[in-house]
Amino acid sequence: MTVTVSDSETQTQTPSFAELGLSKKVLSAVEDAGYTQPTPIQAGAIPHALQRKDVLGIAQTGTGKTASFTLPMLTLLEKGRARARMPRTLILEPTRELAAQVEENFVKYGKNHRRLNVALLIGGVSFDEQEKKLERGADVLIATPGRLLDHFERGKLLLTGVEILVIDEADRMLDMGFIPDIERICKLIPFTRQTLFFSATMPPEIQRLTEQFLQAPVKVEVSRASSTSTTIEQKLVAVGKKDYEQRAKLRELINAEGDDLKNAIIFCNRKVDVSSLFRSLTKHDYDAGALHGDMDQRARMATLEAFRNGKLRLLVASDVAARGLDIPDVSHVFNFDIPRHAEDYVHRIGRTGRAGRLGKSFTLVSKSDEKYLDSVLKLIEQDVEWVGGDLSSLQEQQNDDDKKSSRSRSSTGRKRRTKSSEKSAAPEESAPAKEETAQTGESDDQQASSDKAEKSRKDESRAAPADTDKDQPAKSQGRSRNSNDNTSGRSGNQGGNKGRGRKNDDMGPAPRGFGDEVPAFMMNGLN
Repeated sequence: MTVTVSDSETQTQTPSFAELGLSKKVLSAVEDAGYTQPTPIQAGAIPHALQRKDVLGIAQTGTGKTASFTLPMLTLLEKGRARARMPRTLILEPTRELAAQVEENFVKYGKNHRRLNVALLIGGVSFDEQEKKLERGADVLIATPGRLLDHFERGKLLLTGVEILVIDEADRMLDMGFIPDIERICKLIPFTRQTLFFSATMPPEIQRLTEQFLQAPVKVEVSRASSTSTTIEQKLVAVGKKDYEQRAKLRELINAEGDDLKNAIIFCNRKVDVSSLFRSLTKHDYDAGALHGDMDQRARMATLEAFRNGKLRLLVASDVAARGLDIPDVSHVFNFDIPRHAEDYVHRIGRTGRAGRLGKSFTLVSKSDEKYLDSVLKLIEQDVEWVGGDLSSLQEQQNDDDKKSSRSRSSTGRKRRTKSSEKSAAPEESAPAKEETAQTGESDDQQASSDKAEKSRKDESRAAPADTDKDQPAKSQGRSRNSNDNTSGRSGNQGGNKGRGRKNDDMGPAPRGFGDEVPAFMMNGLN
């Protein structure tokens, strides 16, 4: 069964909360909260949820879908009690902020349910505190998939008593890689459970998941969710591709808005960009806070509270961290990065211009973002005004800057070549000196080699046997080569071994063996 509800339906066509079948306790809490008419997704989903049918709700953030499962769950939970470590209902959320926000909804709408126990299982909180809540028994268990499985694997949680399973923001679960965890959790819960499944989009992976785990669901789809509010003034701003150019342009826009900018959410596509932009803004003395998935729970909640109370003027956030946040009075939204999914553009700028208030949104667009911009414009089906010229005018300006930069580099290059040519003369003039030094060094090496050779010959002449005639020519040639080699020695020694004492005197024929002085012990042996 499919129920398609249009956002353009008039209030007279929408039933009141009293007509949806909610209990008196719930209706009283809704009235105290100031609500009189349900939103289209609430009007479509609540009656079927109260009949314990599986519901597939397709609706964007900000359409009131949290109450579309919170209110019927409170009505159904009025009968029965939870047992220790066995929650009666389970709500899965992709982020800690969304989980905490759902808990706030149960506190607000369940104020007349005195015995209602709500447990929150999220990261950044002590396991011991959470285990104590599980031991008391939980009528409603709100959790992120990872922390839920952590408790289950510790043996502190049983899922066999779950009567109602809610999977919220399923498309975000897909983006964050939680689908395998979701599949595992669904298999741990009784097959007879009721499942309420909500997603803003229906990619093939999500469609497969619904076919696997929902039984004859009633499909409630809110149409025209891609339209933007008429109370939001949208602007596009062309920027260069460099990060520092985009940061400078953002600061320029913030300063230009002046006192009109009461507070603003600045969206980035990645956590690392959130951190770097936050550091840049604080460095330039802006009152800014950051919100991303790597922050611990206490810091995230403190940042949100400071932004709500006006202590922080700027909040830099990622899509996942800001999804579903309830901050009613935001004057500006800046898309520092254009979203990769066109639907996210509608979610982002929908943070401003709420409840009849006027709001402004600025989206920074570089040349590489054109395809994403085309997707956004196609989705919202309206033209958005450019501030200070579009991308074509930015390209012309960059071309002019490149030409000026090229001329500047060319002029600087010529000057550098002139200076280098003047300096090149000095090394050339000093070249002869270097050659002379090299020759001197070479002659030193040759002289040292000659001295070693001479010493070697003396040792050989002492130790050689009496008959060494066959070696004599070789030694003579060796001495001749050494003499020739040494002719290029130092000045003052150009005659080889001249001027070196009796070494060069004519002493007659060279002695062989021991010469005429034969030791006496050898003479005794001859006798």
